[in-house]
Amino acid sequence: MKRIAPILLIIGLASCSSDQNEDLKQFVNDSGKDLRGKVEPLPEIKPYEPFTYDAFALQDPFKPRKLLPSKGGGGLQPDLNRPKGPLEGYPLENLNMVGMLQKDKHTYAIIKTPDNTLYRVMMGNYIGQNFGLITKVTESEVSIKEIVQDSTGDWTERESSLQLQEQEQKK
Repeated sequence: MKRIAPILLIIGLASCSSDQNEDLKQFVNDSGKDLRGKVEPLPEIKPYEPFTYDAFALQDPFKPRKLLPSKGGGGLQPDLNRPKGPLEGYPLENLNMVGMLQKDKHTYAIIKTPDNTLYRVMMGNYIGQNFGLITKVTESEVSIKEIVQDSTGDWTERESSLQLQEQEQKK
């Protein structure tokens, strides 16, 4: 019985390998015979042409240029010899008008600095870093005439103002 089992196994395996899929194998082999892939040729490579950058004679755009003052000489200029006031050390953007006072027919504005110091200013005082002269004080704003330098080095006047800043009540 031990010899019959391997013989039966060999006969069983031989019966499984039949030619029933032979037509399918033949179709697959025949279908790929006449096909040829078409690959387009690679494009022609142009030779590299180096570019010579010769801008050493031009000004470097990343270095600050020295402004040459105009040859007009006179004209509008700030008084650089006068003593500076305490509010001239702050940019106008950092100063806030927080109130207004009237005393003896004079109107004063209360200006708050970034370090929470309060100053009383009136028309004729200087304020800001651009030689700002206070020209008018009202209940809601301080008008300022600044003297600034333009790109050619000439001094020009510019109007600025500080608006009254309303403080919210803390509860």
